[in-house]
Amino acid sequence: MGQLIRITEQPIDLQELLETVSNERNGGIVLFTGTVRRWNEGNEVHWLEYETYKEAAEITMAEIARKVEKQWGISDIAMSHRIGQLGIKDIAVGVAIGSPHRAEAFAACQFVIDTLKATVPIWKKESWEGDEQSGQRWVENKV
Repeated sequence: MGQLIRITEQPIDLQELLETVSNERNGGIVLFTGTVRRWNEGNEVHWLEYETYKEAAEITMAEIARKVEKQWGISDIAMSHRIGQLGIKDIAVGVAIGSPHRAEAFAACQFVIDTLKATVPIWKKESWEGDEQSGQRWVENKV
């Protein structure tokens, strides 16, 4: 059983996520990455900044992992979310799921990222420029 739950200021190591969930039991491994995109709602994004209450975030992430194990019987799970200021194309979040079969791996991975975005106390600030304005604003996570 491999499990990794991490909030970090460092770049997310995708190879570490994959290695955490790779073993002889798993025939299906799904890796999801969420990156900072250039455009959001018609505005040009300059950068994002993520803040969190780390201890609460990691507790909530561990609860998500327990739900995955209960629902799909999957215990090989890795989640990492980056905090601090991130530039365009930087990886903000990574999720890896290892499962004997692909269908369960895909379903569990989607559940993890959707639930993480909806429930983990991580806040996102966006620096942007639009047609008439520019500035910074807190952005609500959308599932």
